[in-house]
Amino acid sequence: MAELIRDNATLHPVSSCVDVGLQETLRPLSFEEYVGQRAEVDNIRVFVEAARMRREPLCHLLLSGPPGLGKTTLAQICARELGVSLKMTSGPAIEKKGDLAGMLTSLEPMDVLFIDEIHRLNPAIEENLYPAMEDFCFDVIIGEGPHARSIRLDLPKFTLIGATTRTGLLTGPLRDRFGHIARLDYYGDEDLAKIVRRSANLLHIPIEEEAVLEIARRARGTPRIANRLLSRLRDFANVLGKGTLSKALADESLSKLGIDAAGLDRMDYRILSAIIEKFGGGPVGGDTLSAAGYAFGGHGRTSQYARRCLRTLFAATGIYSANAPRAHGNGASLPASWIRASRTGWRCLPGGFILVFFLFLWGSQLPHTPCDA
Repeated sequence: MAELIRDNATLHPVSSCVDVGLQETLRPLSFEEYVGQRAEVDNIRVFVEAARMRREPLCHLLLSGPPGLGKTTLAQICARELGVSLKMTSGPAIEKKGDLAGMLTSLEPMDVLFIDEIHRLNPAIEENLYPAMEDFCFDVIIGEGPHARSIRLDLPKFTLIGATTRTGLLTGPLRDRFGHIARLDYYGDEDLAKIVRRSANLLHIPIEEEAVLEIARRARGTPRIANRLLSRLRDFANVLGKGTLSKALADESLSKLGIDAAGLDRMDYRILSAIIEKFGGGPVGGDTLSAAGYAFGGHGRTSQYARRCLRTLFAATGIYSANAPRAHGNGASLPASWIRASRTGWRCLPGGFILVFFLFLWGSQLPHTPCDA
């Protein structure tokens, strides 16, 4: 805990510039190639087929879920299956009303507009999306002062697909205007193994079945992390091995990358140690961990960074609650068995329980005065 450990970016689900080309190569191109999320994918496939049969635009879709699960890929597949163009942008990139107007007016009929991180849209810009989504029109103000007048521009009928990792930050009016909200969850080991096999085949990597299962087990339920681990292990196989990725080589390479059998890296161990040793196993919020600087190196990390680390660490393993009580914010608490493994005796009990216990003992010693009838 005392030593400063550098962040391990190998398990971070957010894309880096180096991996962009790899992701584009490995993206599935159709619903048949898309692995996992069968319930949501089957529903979206029905919507796409119905829109194509009626020759109408697809209903507006909102794709929510943690990063790296395939929201952008699903949007690309929808546009490809419909046979229309896809224009992509992100919420922070739309800074002015004119930016949004330029993108909307440049769309062709039936086109798909994909906005990533749509929850980060400027509220003033977001309100201009309402008439565009419902009535396919855009209001423009011309002139200033008493000479100002509003002109309504007709837009081609299009489909808006929004992607977000924070559904709770979306306003109600925007969320209600989407025709369908699809929630993507973390993948199981079996689906991740299918993704690793497909990626290894596309990258021409000879790999043993045990190595496939090992990568799937350590990928934290995220396809993006699984593909990233596979690309790094390919480097080890080419340099240290004979080109074939075996289970023994995968174990050795992942250990050198600082990733243990449970998929935890050095930063994860720092977070777990801070929760156990400094906060008695929790619950503790991301704001508290960030302010204390115990788990994040004390470099002035923001609470948003702390929450993102907690989500990526605990959500896939099922021990993090993103809906913890508001008294603790977005917090985490460890199972009792984890705490007992590190701390014994009275230190295992929460301080509040000990205080209530002693107050009960003290109250039991007070004389009891009968009440008057």
